Amino acid sequence: MQMLRSILDIKGYTIGARDGHIGHCSDFLFDDTNWTVRYIVADTRKWLPGRKVLISPIAIDDINAIKRSLNVHLVREQVETSPPLDTDAPVSRQYEIAYNRHYRWEHYWDGESVWGAYQLPRPLSLSAGEKTPPVAVDNAPNLRSTKEVAGYHVQAIDKDIGHIEDFIMDQDSWIIRYLVIDTSNWLPGSRKVLVPPDWAERVDWSRRKVLVNQTSEQIRSSPRYDPTIPVNRKLEVTLYDFYGKPYYWQ
Repeated sequence: MQMLRSILDIKGYTIGARDGHIGHCSDFLFDDTNWTVRYIVADTRKWLPGRKVLISPIAIDDINAIKRSLNVHLVREQVETSPPLDTDAPVSRQYEIAYNRHYRWEHYWDGESVWGAYQLPRPLSLSAGEKTPPVAVDNAPNLRSTKEVAGYHVQAIDKDIGHIEDFIMDQDSWIIRYLVIDTSNWLPGSRKVLVPPDWAERVDWSRRKVLVNQTSEQIRSSPRYDPTIPVNRKLEVTLYDFYGKPYYWQ
């Protein structure tokens, strides 16, 4: 069964390796081409001060909402000896190649699907085995920080309607299915709505703005999103039917 989770909620979850604590989730880096989370940025200051550590969804064993924890099939030594990343530098393709070589994983960009040849990240680890990942084309990844993109203004066809407050992610595929739009600066109260990122006509990264192909009246009348209630299929059907859009799951 598909499980959709708030990225804002997962932020702060502890990250546990097979032999101990690593840190906690402080940010997420997503591919802005297909809106898929590629890395969790782990805050490891109590263990590895001064290090910026990335954890790939390839390594995730499970996410426990009750314990607010995320467990990985790695040991601490693997994380400690992973390629260092400059705190202020963007993630380059060269770094990703070195990162995958360290863990002996296949590359997520080598294939037609969202995770290389697969729909889910874990097989990139299981299928790699003892193979060395192939050398990939040296093209730059398009990775964005959810911490940075949260706060971007959202503009409908006719006017600004609010800003991005959160992201709703499929915890199996790590695809961001929805942007959570806070419309409180435009509508009375604290009304939040969901808009799939692939409904965006354009994202103006330099102006920190997302332009959606709906009118402000459509947004105003769309189904309300309650952050205290998990996004389920019933809400998704209601949302897609409201806009007359085909279901992504069919």
